[in-house]
Amino acid sequence: MQIFAYVSLQRALPVIVRQGAKRRAFPWSSRWYSVVPPPRDSKEKEMLHRILRVDHAGEYGASRIYAGQMAVLGRSSTGPLIQEMWDQEKKHLEKFNEILAECRVRPTALLPLWNVAGFLLGASTALLGKEGAMACTVAVEESISEHYNSQIRTLMEQDPERYTELLKVIKEFRDDELEHHDTGLEHDAESVPGYWLLKNAIQIGCKGAIYVSQRV
Repeated sequence: MQIFAYVSLQRALPVIVRQGAKRRAFPWSSRWYSVVPPPRDSKEKEMLHRILRVDHAGEYGASRIYAGQMAVLGRSSTGPLIQEMWDQEKKHLEKFNEILAECRVRPTALLPLWNVAGFLLGASTALLGKEGAMACTVAVEESISEHYNSQIRTLMEQDPERYTELLKVIKEFRDDELEHHDTGLEHDAESVPGYWLLKNAIQIGCKGAIYVSQRV
């Protein structure tokens, strides 16, 4: 009788283990996704995909801008400050890479363009000196933070509880961008000749990039 019970237990163990592993991987009693809930319909799917695609593109472009700045000013006294901001952008980009893979969202087809354009923008403004680089930082980070604020309003109006985790990510990254913006102002961004003209030109480009990255 004991032998029969032992054999029965051994046969049952693999099933118990597999079921336990499944519960750990997919805790159906709570939230089983990391950041973005599965879309309920095609309208929500389109909204979420646009948000994720453009946010990924924005962080990718910002990272390339800082790469361009570092190519010019990396060995200057401003280098460590730019590197610190660049490191944060890399973390943002890494997170959106993970989210895009999890949600099976394709990135914008314009990444090769943003790769080159971002680097050239960063390098060209850095050639104006520290003030030029900081002016670029102020313009770009202001545009990105305003766009994040727009997304936050949209998600809050839709269903703040449903998008709790996504809102946390966007708010955290928005706060980082605002910090970069303030850092640029603190390091003489406004003292570069033609500051307002340069800032407005960069922000027009940012708005255009945001528009097309959502759609292409």
